[in-house]
Amino acid sequence: MAGIYIHIPFCKQACNYCNFHFSTSLKLKDELIVALVKEIKLTPVPDSITAGDDLSPQLSTPFIYTKTPNETIDTLYFGGGTPSILDIADVQLLMTVLRKKFVFNDAVEITLEANPDDITQKKLALWKQAGINRLSVGIQSFIEEELIWMNRVHTSTDSLGCIDEIKNAGFTNFSVDLIYGSPLLSNDNWKKNVDMVIEKNIPHISCYALTVEPKTALDKMITQHKKQPVNTEKQAQQFLLLMHWMQLAGYEHYEISNFAKPGYRSKHNSSYWLGKKYYGFGPSAHSFDGKIRKWNISNNALYIQSLKNKLIPFEEEVLTSTQQLNEYIMISLRTMEGLNLEIIKEKFGEKVKSDLKVASEKWKAGGKLAFNNEKIILTKEGKLFADGIAADLFF
Repeated sequence: MAGIYIHIPFCKQACNYCNFHFSTSLKLKDELIVALVKEIKLTPVPDSITAGDDLSPQLSTPFIYTKTPNETIDTLYFGGGTPSILDIADVQLLMTVLRKKFVFNDAVEITLEANPDDITQKKLALWKQAGINRLSVGIQSFIEEELIWMNRVHTSTDSLGCIDEIKNAGFTNFSVDLIYGSPLLSNDNWKKNVDMVIEKNIPHISCYALTVEPKTALDKMITQHKKQPVNTEKQAQQFLLLMHWMQLAGYEHYEISNFAKPGYRSKHNSSYWLGKKYYGFGPSAHSFDGKIRKWNISNNALYIQSLKNKLIPFEEEVLTSTQQLNEYIMISLRTMEGLNLEIIKEKFGEKVKSDLKVASEKWKAGGKLAFNNEKIILTKEGKLFADGIAADLFF
């Protein structure tokens, strides 16, 4: 089973912390949709159901997925950028092309990322008609001063109102994003944000520590002393509080940044953490077939021009066995199921399993890892150091 990711690289305005690929100009939007359609049609997929047009791949080294018998698409994710900025006709066109190219599972999860200010009853109804059955809403905060500090387009009123609109439209599967650890966010206001999620009975929540990425507006403003730097100790404290509150409310902490009510885990993101295959379409989108990773150029104009010439502008790398091992260590440790030593043994051998277990002992002794039969799992304290622990265990 495989997933599909569509990158929509447009936003109304730039959040000061964001380093994703996007543009605040919609000038190239229509041309980019045309290019996306061409990329989907051009991508070589063995035994796929194609649209039957005259496009043919012209790639020097075609990226061809190894398809298993009766493979279907389990998840489709419109990310960005801000996919909710698209006209409904754009969404319908992409859905039509995708359904002609691929075979979708009857229970396929189709997610669209949306900003609160884009959500209306009319749009919600049209998204449902187009096949969208899950929304991921970039709320970030219910506190007005926080939203202004982040340079978000929407208001706290939008944040609150969109949740009721989503429910009224009949969406039962949706998620909201929250950010913690900004200089303005007190523990009291952080609790207000989390309490609102619990009170509104939101089935899924993704929470991210504010990070200062190089070359972002936030990085520049902190360097120029126009904004306060982040306090990592406060971030750690707010993460620990978050885990405690969500556990009391009955949410599964199934991945470092993600919490869900039983039955509402994100199937799409879970497929990444399980190392499943996925197709990525659009500028900057990544794809993975189990051994080969490819990524498209992060330039809208060059992406469009390449597709006009029937060329998919990408680079790729073939992962070595060691890279595949390290990637499994990194992503599996982030999940509540943890790192499975039997999988390590099956894929990489008994010695690797033994060496990994020995290397984990010091983290277990320090209270940051726990052993559960043949699984290695991060403790609550260990989740504060997930990346560092994974890096230490790399081969």
